[in-house]
Order: sequence, then structure tokens, then C-alpha cells
Amino acid sequence: MPTEQKDIIPGQIIEGVVQGTTKFGAFIQLENGTVGLVHISEIADTYVRDVKDYLQAGDRVRVKILNVREGKVGLSIKQARERERPKKDKGNLDDKLTRFFKESDERLQPLKLTKETKRRNKSFSDTP
Repeated sequence: MPTEQKDIIPGQIIEGVVQGTTKFGAFIQLENGTVGLVHISEIADTYVRDVKDYLQAGDRVRVKILNVREGKVGLSIKQARERERPKKDKGNLDDKLTRFFKESDERLQPLKLTKETKRRNKSFSDTP
């Protein structure tokens, strides 16, 4: 039987064990004995078609407590993962603009050649 939820604080990250899976999520038993639900949308950063592809009964997982309402505990696996922030490019604006124009010109080069070829072919076909 689940214990009191006084020691459960939203935002806290703790470990738990998957008790079972359903088509809409997974039930996780937390360290203190409380059982919470991880909704299917909170399992992974990608689309989850079937919960069983990601979780099985007995798996140990880290979860973030989202909310506690009316004795029910909402959990998230994907929010418990530490996300790495992308590193910012520390180049100055002139370097970034130069790189942008160079890459843009390289991408447009095949298009420019195709148009020039079509224009030349038209001018040759117009001459008698």
C-alpha cells in the first residue's frame, strides 16, 4: 500500500522501479513506496508509439515529480534527464557573415550554372 505523500515535492528527481505498463504510460514505484504515473508523452523526447518499446516491468528509472493532486503523482522520465545546452559559437559578427555568404554562394552555384546554360542555349537557337 502506498505511503503518505508528504515527502514528495514537485520538481524533485528520484529513482523508482517500473511496476507495469499500459497503453497510456507506466506506473512507477518510488523509493518511498509511493506509486506514480509517467504519461506516454513524458517517456522520451521522440514519439512513443508503444510504451513497451521503452520500459519493461522491473526497470529502474530516474523520474522527475511533476505534480501531486488528489493522491495521484505525475512523473516524467524525459524531464529527469539532464540536457546539454548547445555550445554557442563565439565568433564575431564579421566572421559569421563571411561564413554565411560563402556557404550561401556555394549552395547557389549549381543553380546559377543551370540558368546560364539555359540562357546560352536559347540564344544559340534564336540565330538563323
